[in-house]
Amino acid sequence: MLLPVVNGEDIVLRQYKGKENLQTGAYHIEEPVGELFTDYRSIDLVVVPGVAFDRNGNRLGRGKGYYDRLLPLINAPKIGICFPFQLVDMIPTEAHDIRMDKIITI
Repeated sequence: MLLPVVNGEDIVLRQYKGKENLQTGAYHIEEPVGELFTDYRSIDLVVVPGVAFDRNGNRLGRGKGYYDRLLPLINAPKIGICFPFQLVDMIPTEAHDIRMDKIITI
């Protein structure tokens, strides 16, 4: 399993190898340490968090553009995950926004 790690203005991916290999990173979130993962073609599925999603697969993030820069590099299905109250009728979008292939509410 790969997890995102904030690295300056971008997100990089690192392999999760257990709780013992986590350290507190940006935004006080525990993140995996170790080598960068850059073989984006080998990724089978991406699960993407968001502040809100709409039924057309559009996603509202936190405004830093981290996922807007990472997702175009990955050619795997993208699944947005959220609580039911985060699913709204319409999310405003821009040309660089990446649409989710599916939205799952939990």
